Amino acid sequence: MHEIIASPQNGKFTLVRPGARTAVQIPEAMFTGLSEAVTSNGGLPAWLPPLAEKAWGLSAAVLSTPGSVLVRTPTRLGYNRATWEINKGCNFNCEHCYLAERRFEGLPRDGKEQLLDLIRDAGVLWLQFTGGEPTIDKDFAHSYEYAYRLGMLIEILTNGSRLHRPEIIDLLSSLRPHKVTVSLYGASEESFDALTRKRGAFKLLIRGLQAMKEAGVAVELALIITKHNAHEVPAMRTLAEEYATSFTEYANISPTYDGTPDPLAAQAPGFLDKSAVFNGCPAGHTFFHVDPHGFATMCKVGRKNPIGLMAEGLDGLLRLPAIADAQMLRSGGCSGCRLSATCRVCRPLAKVYQQAKAPLETYCQHGNGDDAL
Repeated sequence: MHEIIASPQNGKFTLVRPGARTAVQIPEAMFTGLSEAVTSNGGLPAWLPPLAEKAWGLSAAVLSTPGSVLVRTPTRLGYNRATWEINKGCNFNCEHCYLAERRFEGLPRDGKEQLLDLIRDAGVLWLQFTGGEPTIDKDFAHSYEYAYRLGMLIEILTNGSRLHRPEIIDLLSSLRPHKVTVSLYGASEESFDALTRKRGAFKLLIRGLQAMKEAGVAVELALIITKHNAHEVPAMRTLAEEYATSFTEYANISPTYDGTPDPLAAQAPGFLDKSAVFNGCPAGHTFFHVDPHGFATMCKVGRKNPIGLMAEGLDGLLRLPAIADAQMLRSGGCSGCRLSATCRVCRPLAKVYQQAKAPLETYCQHGNGDDAL
């Protein structure tokens, strides 16, 4: 199995290692020479072993193993990141979930492989598995390994409930993920199980975090702050310090992506964070989202005019930048707003809030008593 991936990325050439955050950019001539050496099964360039030793502590002996370096083929498309809902099904029933429905459905195994081939051929190096809960999909392990072998760095966005299973531990220990991001919904059974609406959910989460720690698989935690757990934020941070390499806090609960307001009921008053100004987004240009049936959109929120990758192939993605740009145009209640330069949400997300008839204070500065337009 490969130890290093060499990948072209929008005119640049990058060396990465699965499971490591360090990346190294190299000139095109070095990339071309490395590609020719790997293709011809010749010896690796003399510059690679010392570079790999410095960046990742890899020895020359490790790199001498056949297949230790995977060189990705340049692509005509400029995408480098993607998210994939392998299945919308979930074993939790979270009150704040942005999915209106969580059905267990999607592509068959061979369809998943075909889709992953297309994602790789679009140029994607960083791929996030999400859902629903990705680890409960019957083809999760197979799809993970398949994507790994294609030369993609994988992030898993998970509720952590199955991380304790032996097959998951073996998979992530042998084929290191780029990142495992686990959602933390509280610091006690009472709050955690209330938000997820599943008895025993907190115990499953802790078992998963302990298993990852013992296996040496790094985990990041996403602290989801709601009315059920706002009083436990300090304790949630303590859990993150014990089990995670880093953590991020999220309190801005959104409606479902099709505009249903139900998740807003979980918001914790006083925790809405509006500090970050929206300064643009690469969605649709260097990033895209794919649903369980292989339909690509600019992101998980902006799902208008989905592109059927299974039918159209990579040619369909040529239309995505224009689709994304159209969804970014401010219209309706946002058209002409004098505060748009300091808005905290993108246009697709603002539209979701508007469709849900959400209170302005949950997403818009006008809800804080600012002048209207």
